[in-house]
Amino acid sequence: MPRGRPRKNPGDVLIRSAELIGWALGGIEREITETRRKLAALTAQAAQLRTRAGIKAGRPDAAVAVAVTDGETIAVVGRKRRRRKMSPEARKRISEMMKKRWAEKKKAGK
Repeated sequence: MPRGRPRKNPGDVLIRSAELIGWALGGIEREITETRRKLAALTAQAAQLRTRAGIKAGRPDAAVAVAVTDGETIAVVGRKRRRRKMSPEARKRISEMMKKRWAEKKKAGK
């Protein structure tokens, strides 16, 4: 009689692994369902806060911060930061200065 553990039937191992995979899938599906439920609740709460603060939904240019203090909800709406525009004269000055620097570096490198 051979020593050690008895050999497993390959079919038995496949059945056990399929069973484990089934349990894992069941757990993942429960997590997905629970996450969807939480997302729906959070979306409803966000919509309620938006209507209370008078903020339109889906405004990508507005940054909205909501703070809750002593049961009071305060919504602060900020604007998207605008970039400064350079005048054509300033652009020309910078261009000339850079061309001068590049020429000096090229001359020094030779």
